[in-house]
Amino acid sequence: MNILVLPGDGIGPEVCYEAVETLRQLCEARGVPFETQEDHAGGSAIDAYGDPMPDSVIEKAKAADAVLLGAVGGPKWDDLTGAMRPESGLLKIRKELSVFANLRPVAVPETLAAASPLRPEAIAGTDLLVVRELTGGIYFGEPRERSGEAGAEVAYNTMRYSTEEIERVARVAFTWARRRGGRLCSVDKANVLVVSQLWRDVVTKLHAEEFSDVELSHMYVDNAAMQLVIRPSQFDVILTGNLFGDILSDAAATLGGSLGLLPSASLGGSVGLFEPVHGSAPDIAGQGLANPIAMLLSSAMMLDELEQPELATALRAGVQSALDAGLRTADLHREGQTTKAGTKELSQHVREAALKALG
Repeated sequence: MNILVLPGDGIGPEVCYEAVETLRQLCEARGVPFETQEDHAGGSAIDAYGDPMPDSVIEKAKAADAVLLGAVGGPKWDDLTGAMRPESGLLKIRKELSVFANLRPVAVPETLAAASPLRPEAIAGTDLLVVRELTGGIYFGEPRERSGEAGAEVAYNTMRYSTEEIERVARVAFTWARRRGGRLCSVDKANVLVVSQLWRDVVTKLHAEEFSDVELSHMYVDNAAMQLVIRPSQFDVILTGNLFGDILSDAAATLGGSLGLLPSASLGGSVGLFEPVHGSAPDIAGQGLANPIAMLLSSAMMLDELEQPELATALRAGVQSALDAGLRTADLHREGQTTKAGTKELSQHVREAALKALG
Protein backbone atom coordinates (compact mmCIF):
# COMPACT_ATOMS: atom_id res chain seq x y z
CA MET A 1 0.00 0.00 0.00
CA ASN A 2 1.25 3.44 -0.94
CA ILE A 3 -0.68 6.01 1.07
CA LEU A 4 -0.52 9.78 0.72
CA VAL A 5 -1.04 11.35 4.15
CA LEU A 6 -2.26 14.94 4.29
CA PRO A 7 -2.41 15.75 8.02
CA GLY A 8 -3.97 19.18 7.52
CA ASP A 9 -4.47 21.60 10.39
CA GLY A 10 -5.36 21.73 14.07
CA ILE A 11 -5.75 18.24 15.49
CA GLY A 12 -5.30 16.71 12.02
CA PRO A 13 -1.58 15.89 12.46
CA GLU A 14 -2.19 14.27 15.86
CA VAL A 15 -4.91 11.88 14.75
CA CYS A 16 -3.17 11.19 11.42
CA TYR A 17 0.00 10.16 13.23
CA GLU A 18 -1.89 7.65 15.38
CA ALA A 19 -3.74 6.24 12.39
CA VAL A 20 -0.56 5.81 10.35
CA GLU A 21 1.23 4.13 13.23
CA THR A 22 -1.71 1.77 13.70
CA LEU A 23 -1.79 0.93 10.00
CA ARG A 24 1.95 0.35 10.00
CA GLN A 25 1.84 -2.11 12.87
CA LEU A 26 -1.13 -4.02 11.47
CA CYS A 27 0.49 -4.29 8.04
CA GLU A 28 3.78 -5.45 9.55
CA ALA A 29 1.92 -8.13 11.52
CA ARG A 30 0.60 -9.61 8.28
CA GLY A 31 3.56 -8.85 6.02
CA VAL A 32 1.63 -6.33 3.95
CA PRO A 33 3.95 -3.76 2.29
CA PHE A 34 3.10 -0.31 3.62
CA GLU A 35 4.58 3.00 2.53
CA THR A 36 3.50 6.58 3.14
CA GLN A 37 4.24 9.99 1.73
CA GLU A 38 3.28 13.16 3.54
CA ASP A 39 2.41 16.61 2.25
CA HIS A 40 0.38 19.69 3.10
CA ALA A 41 -3.32 20.45 2.68
CA GLY A 42 -5.57 23.31 3.74
CA GLY A 43 -4.06 25.97 5.96
CA SER A 44 -0.67 24.29 6.21
CA ALA A 45 -0.51 24.19 2.40
CA ILE A 46 -1.35 27.89 2.24
CA ASP A 47 1.55 28.56 4.61
CA ALA A 48 3.92 26.27 2.70
CA TYR A 49 2.86 26.86 -0.90
CA GLY A 50 0.43 29.79 -0.97
CA ASP A 51 -2.30 27.40 -2.16
CA PRO A 52 -4.68 25.19 -0.08
CA MET A 53 -4.31 22.30 -2.55
CA PRO A 54 -1.47 22.80 -5.03
CA ASP A 55 -1.27 20.77 -8.23
CA SER A 56 1.87 19.01 -6.96
CA VAL A 57 -0.15 17.50 -4.10
CA ILE A 58 -2.93 16.49 -6.49
CA GLU A 59 -0.39 14.64 -8.64
CA LYS A 60 0.92 12.76 -5.60
CA ALA A 61 -2.65 11.85 -4.69
CA LYS A 62 -3.35 10.48 -8.16
CA ALA A 63 -0.23 8.32 -7.96
CA ALA A 64 -1.10 6.87 -4.54
CA ASP A 65 -3.33 3.90 -3.69
CA ALA A 66 -5.35 6.03 -1.27
CA VAL A 67 -5.30 9.37 0.50
CA LEU A 68 -5.65 9.78 4.26
CA LEU A 69 -6.71 13.33 5.03
CA GLY A 70 -6.89 15.21 8.31
CA ALA A 71 -9.19 18.14 8.98
CA VAL A 72 -8.34 21.57 7.56
CA GLY A 73 -8.91 25.18 8.50
CA GLY A 74 -8.71 27.36 11.56
CA PRO A 75 -8.92 30.97 12.74
CA LYS A 76 -5.47 31.74 11.34
CA TRP A 77 -6.93 31.63 7.81
CA ASP A 78 -10.43 32.96 8.49
CA ASP A 79 -9.78 36.23 6.65
CA LEU A 80 -9.04 34.46 3.38
CA THR A 81 -11.77 34.22 0.78
CA GLY A 82 -12.77 32.18 -2.27
CA ALA A 83 -10.22 29.75 -3.68
CA MET A 84 -7.71 30.71 -0.98
CA ARG A 85 -9.81 29.38 1.90
CA PRO A 86 -8.44 26.11 3.36
CA GLU A 87 -11.76 24.35 2.73
CA SER A 88 -11.58 25.08 -0.98
CA GLY A 89 -8.69 22.65 -1.13
CA LEU A 90 -11.07 19.85 -0.16
CA LEU A 91 -13.40 20.70 -3.03
CA LYS A 92 -10.47 20.69 -5.42
CA ILE A 93 -9.02 17.32 -4.43
CA ARG A 94 -12.47 15.68 -4.47
CA LYS A 95 -13.06 17.03 -7.95
CA GLU A 96 -9.60 16.09 -9.25
CA LEU A 97 -9.83 12.54 -7.89
CA SER A 98 -13.39 12.18 -9.27
CA VAL A 99 -14.62 10.92 -5.92
CA PHE A 100 -18.31 11.58 -6.40
CA ALA A 101 -19.76 9.44 -3.59
CA ASN A 102 -19.17 10.27 0.07
CA LEU A 103 -19.98 7.42 2.47
CA ARG A 104 -20.60 8.24 6.12
CA PRO A 105 -21.58 5.29 8.33
CA VAL A 106 -23.23 6.14 11.65
CA ALA A 107 -23.63 3.36 14.20
CA VAL A 108 -24.25 3.85 17.91
CA PRO A 109 -23.12 0.82 19.92
CA GLU A 110 -24.70 0.14 23.29
CA THR A 111 -21.56 1.40 25.03
CA LEU A 112 -22.16 4.89 23.59
CA ALA A 113 -25.95 5.13 23.86
CA ALA A 114 -25.71 7.15 27.06
CA ALA A 115 -23.48 9.72 25.34
CA SER A 116 -26.05 10.45 22.63
CA PRO A 117 -28.02 13.69 22.83
CA LEU A 118 -31.10 11.54 22.17
CA ARG A 119 -32.83 9.28 24.67
CA PRO A 120 -31.35 5.76 24.75
CA GLU A 121 -34.65 4.28 23.55
CA ALA A 122 -34.65 6.65 20.57
CA ILE A 123 -31.09 5.90 19.51
CA ALA A 124 -31.14 2.14 20.16
CA GLY A 125 -30.48 0.11 17.03
CA THR A 126 -29.21 3.00 14.93
CA ASP A 127 -26.94 1.78 12.14
CA LEU A 128 -27.23 3.91 9.02
CA LEU A 129 -25.15 4.98 6.05
CA VAL A 130 -25.39 8.38 4.38
CA VAL A 131 -24.36 8.39 0.71
CA ARG A 132 -23.81 12.00 -0.34
CA GLU A 133 -23.15 13.14 -3.90
CA LEU A 134 -19.89 15.02 -3.64
CA THR A 135 -18.84 16.77 -6.86
CA GLY A 136 -22.02 18.35 -8.19
CA GLY A 137 -24.96 20.38 -6.97
CA ILE A 138 -24.91 23.92 -5.65
CA TYR A 139 -21.29 23.79 -4.45
CA PHE A 140 -20.03 23.44 -8.01
CA GLY A 141 -22.87 24.70 -10.21
CA GLU A 142 -22.40 27.66 -12.53
CA PRO A 143 -23.16 30.49 -12.76
CA ARG A 144 -22.25 31.81 -9.34
CA GLU A 145 -21.60 35.43 -8.55
CA ARG A 146 -21.69 38.24 -6.04
CA SER A 147 -22.02 41.70 -7.46
CA GLY A 148 -23.35 45.20 -6.86
CA GLU A 149 -22.53 48.04 -4.56
CA ALA A 150 -22.56 47.90 -0.78
CA GLY A 151 -26.10 47.95 0.51
CA ALA A 152 -27.49 46.75 -2.80
CA GLU A 153 -25.49 43.58 -3.46
CA VAL A 154 -26.83 40.50 -5.18
CA ALA A 155 -25.39 36.98 -4.83
CA TYR A 156 -26.42 33.67 -6.33
CA ASN A 157 -25.36 30.05 -6.70
CA THR A 158 -26.75 27.44 -9.06
CA MET A 159 -27.97 24.02 -7.99
CA ARG A 160 -27.39 21.77 -10.99
CA TYR A 161 -27.46 18.02 -11.54
CA SER A 162 -27.37 15.89 -14.66
CA THR A 163 -28.96 12.48 -15.13
CA GLU A 164 -25.49 10.92 -15.28
CA GLU A 165 -24.38 12.49 -11.99
CA ILE A 166 -27.52 11.29 -10.21
CA GLU A 167 -27.40 7.78 -11.68
CA ARG A 168 -23.81 7.08 -10.69
CA VAL A 169 -24.20 8.07 -7.04
CA ALA A 170 -27.60 6.38 -6.81
CA ARG A 171 -26.04 3.17 -8.13
CA VAL A 172 -23.47 3.32 -5.31
CA ALA A 173 -26.23 3.82 -2.73
CA PHE A 174 -28.42 1.02 -4.08
CA THR A 175 -25.43 -1.34 -4.10
CA TRP A 176 -24.68 -0.56 -0.46
CA ALA A 177 -28.36 -1.03 0.44
CA ARG A 178 -28.14 -4.52 -1.03
CA ARG A 179 -25.14 -5.26 1.18
CA ARG A 180 -26.86 -3.91 4.28
CA GLY A 181 -30.54 -3.98 5.22
CA GLY A 182 -32.01 -3.71 1.73
CA ARG A 183 -33.62 -0.29 2.24
CA LEU A 184 -32.82 3.01 0.56
CA CYS A 185 -34.33 6.40 1.39
CA SER A 186 -33.68 9.06 -1.25
CA VAL A 187 -33.84 12.57 0.19
CA ASP A 188 -34.71 15.60 -1.94
CA LYS A 189 -36.93 18.70 -2.08
CA ALA A 190 -38.99 17.72 -5.11
CA ASN A 191 -42.03 19.68 -3.94
CA VAL A 192 -40.10 22.92 -4.52
CA LEU A 193 -36.95 22.39 -6.59
CA VAL A 194 -36.93 21.41 -10.25
CA VAL A 195 -33.49 19.86 -9.79
CA SER A 196 -34.95 17.61 -7.07
CA GLN A 197 -37.77 16.56 -9.38
CA LEU A 198 -35.13 15.28 -11.81
CA TRP A 199 -33.29 13.63 -8.92
CA ARG A 200 -36.42 11.76 -7.84
CA ASP A 201 -37.31 10.71 -11.39
CA VAL A 202 -33.82 9.35 -12.08
CA VAL A 203 -33.63 7.43 -8.79
CA THR A 204 -37.10 5.96 -9.32
CA LYS A 205 -36.25 4.85 -12.86
CA LEU A 206 -32.94 3.27 -11.79
CA HIS A 207 -34.73 1.41 -9.02
CA ALA A 208 -37.27 -0.05 -11.44
CA GLU A 209 -34.66 -1.06 -13.99
CA GLU A 210 -31.78 -2.37 -11.87
CA PHE A 211 -32.55 -2.46 -8.14
CA SER A 212 -36.18 -3.53 -7.71
CA ASP A 213 -35.06 -5.93 -4.95
CA VAL A 214 -34.17 -2.91 -2.77
CA GLU A 215 -36.99 -1.19 -0.88
CA LEU A 216 -37.02 2.45 -2.07
CA SER A 217 -38.65 5.39 -0.32
CA HIS A 218 -38.48 9.13 -0.88
CA MET A 219 -38.42 11.84 1.78
CA TYR A 220 -38.26 15.63 1.70
CA VAL A 221 -35.11 16.97 3.31
CA ASP A 222 -36.88 18.93 6.04
CA ASN A 223 -38.77 15.80 7.13
CA ALA A 224 -35.58 13.74 6.92
CA ALA A 225 -33.83 16.15 9.28
CA MET A 226 -36.71 15.81 11.73
CA GLN A 227 -36.83 12.01 11.45
CA LEU A 228 -33.08 11.76 12.12
CA VAL A 229 -33.61 13.20 15.59
CA ILE A 230 -36.96 11.51 16.29
CA ARG A 231 -36.20 7.93 15.22
CA PRO A 232 -32.86 7.50 13.46
CA SER A 233 -33.08 3.71 13.64
CA GLN A 234 -35.69 3.76 10.86
CA PHE A 235 -32.97 4.48 8.28
CA ASP A 236 -30.69 2.00 6.55
CA VAL A 237 -29.10 3.87 3.61
CA ILE A 238 -29.81 7.55 2.93
CA LEU A 239 -29.06 8.89 -0.55
CA THR A 240 -28.98 12.62 -1.18
CA GLY A 241 -27.28 15.47 -3.02
CA ASN A 242 -24.29 17.55 -2.05
CA LEU A 243 -25.90 20.35 -0.03
CA PHE A 244 -28.52 18.23 1.72
CA GLY A 245 -25.95 15.50 2.34
CA ASP A 246 -23.52 17.94 3.90
CA ILE A 247 -26.15 19.01 6.44
CA LEU A 248 -27.78 15.65 7.13
CA SER A 249 -24.53 13.71 7.49
CA ASP A 250 -23.20 16.20 10.03
CA ALA A 251 -26.48 16.00 11.95
CA ALA A 252 -26.35 12.20 11.87
CA ALA A 253 -22.74 12.27 13.01
CA THR A 254 -23.77 13.80 16.34
CA LEU A 255 -26.06 10.89 17.21
CA GLY A 256 -23.25 9.03 18.95
CA GLY A 257 -22.44 12.04 21.10
CA SER A 258 -19.34 13.33 19.30
CA LEU A 259 -18.11 14.11 15.80
CA GLY A 260 -14.87 12.49 16.90
CA LEU A 261 -16.38 9.05 16.33
CA LEU A 262 -17.42 9.20 12.70
CA PRO A 263 -15.36 8.22 9.65
CA SER A 264 -15.97 8.85 5.98
CA ALA A 265 -14.83 7.61 2.59
CA SER A 266 -15.06 9.45 -0.72
CA LEU A 267 -15.09 6.99 -3.60
CA GLY A 268 -15.80 6.72 -7.29
CA GLY A 269 -12.43 7.44 -8.88
CA SER A 270 -9.31 5.31 -9.04
CA VAL A 271 -8.03 6.70 -5.72
CA GLY A 272 -10.18 6.90 -2.59
CA LEU A 273 -10.09 9.75 -0.07
CA PHE A 274 -10.54 8.85 3.60
CA GLU A 275 -11.08 11.45 6.31
CA PRO A 276 -12.84 11.93 9.65
CA VAL A 277 -16.07 13.89 9.75
CA HIS A 278 -14.88 16.25 12.49
CA GLY A 279 -13.19 19.61 12.03
CA SER A 280 -9.71 20.78 12.93
CA ALA A 281 -10.64 21.76 16.53
CA PRO A 282 -7.85 24.36 16.85
CA ASP A 283 -8.82 25.06 20.48
CA ILE A 284 -7.46 21.67 21.58
CA ALA A 285 -4.73 21.17 18.97
CA GLY A 286 -1.40 19.98 20.34
CA GLN A 287 -2.79 19.10 23.76
CA GLY A 288 -3.25 15.36 23.28
CA LEU A 289 -7.00 15.66 23.80
CA ALA A 290 -8.26 14.85 20.31
CA ASN A 291 -10.47 11.81 19.76
CA PRO A 292 -8.62 9.57 17.24
CA ILE A 293 -11.50 7.14 16.66
CA ALA A 294 -12.94 8.84 13.57
CA MET A 295 -9.54 8.77 11.87
CA LEU A 296 -8.90 5.18 12.94
CA LEU A 297 -12.26 4.09 11.55
CA SER A 298 -11.59 6.05 8.35
CA SER A 299 -8.40 4.00 8.09
CA ALA A 300 -10.48 0.84 8.49
CA MET A 301 -12.68 1.96 5.59
CA MET A 302 -9.49 2.50 3.58
CA LEU A 303 -8.31 -1.03 4.39
CA ASP A 304 -11.63 -2.39 3.18
CA GLU A 305 -11.31 -0.49 -0.08
CA LEU A 306 -7.73 -1.72 -0.55
CA GLU A 307 -8.91 -5.32 -0.10
CA GLN A 308 -7.47 -5.89 3.36
CA PRO A 309 -10.68 -6.94 5.19
CA GLU A 310 -8.84 -8.91 7.89
CA LEU A 311 -6.88 -5.82 8.92
CA ALA A 312 -10.01 -3.64 8.74
CA THR A 313 -11.94 -6.03 10.97
CA ALA A 314 -9.09 -6.16 13.48
CA LEU A 315 -8.88 -2.36 13.59
CA ARG A 316 -12.60 -2.03 14.23
CA ALA A 317 -12.30 -4.68 16.94
CA GLY A 318 -9.55 -2.60 18.53
CA VAL A 319 -11.76 0.49 18.58
CA GLN A 320 -14.64 -1.49 20.09
CA SER A 321 -12.29 -2.90 22.72
CA ALA A 322 -11.30 0.62 23.78
CA LEU A 323 -14.94 1.65 24.04
CA ASP A 324 -15.87 -1.52 25.95
CA ALA A 325 -12.99 -0.83 28.36
CA GLY A 326 -14.58 2.53 29.13
CA LEU A 327 -11.76 4.62 27.64
CA ARG A 328 -13.00 8.01 26.50
CA THR A 329 -11.32 11.18 25.31
CA ALA A 330 -12.50 14.48 26.78
CA ASP A 331 -15.36 14.90 24.29
CA LEU A 332 -17.09 11.76 25.60
CA HIS A 333 -15.75 11.36 29.14
CA ARG A 334 -18.26 11.26 32.00
CA GLU A 335 -16.81 11.66 35.45
CA GLY A 336 -17.30 8.53 37.55
CA GLN A 337 -18.62 6.54 34.58
CA THR A 338 -15.72 6.33 32.13
CA THR A 339 -11.93 6.46 32.16
CA LYS A 340 -10.48 9.62 30.68
CA ALA A 341 -7.80 8.94 28.08
CA GLY A 342 -5.65 11.10 25.85
CA THR A 343 -5.16 10.68 22.12
CA LYS A 344 -2.06 8.52 22.45
CA GLU A 345 -3.36 6.39 25.31
CA LEU A 346 -6.59 5.50 23.53
CA SER A 347 -4.77 4.85 20.25
CA GLN A 348 -2.26 2.57 21.95
CA HIS A 349 -5.09 0.50 23.43
CA VAL A 350 -6.68 0.23 19.97
CA ARG A 351 -3.37 -0.95 18.45
CA GLU A 352 -2.77 -3.57 21.10
CA ALA A 353 -6.32 -4.89 20.89
CA ALA A 354 -6.25 -4.90 17.09
CA LEU A 355 -3.00 -6.86 17.01
CA LYS A 356 -4.46 -9.31 19.52
CA ALA A 357 -7.53 -9.71 17.32
CA LEU A 358 -5.25 -10.65 14.43
CA GLY A 359 -3.85 -13.46 16.55
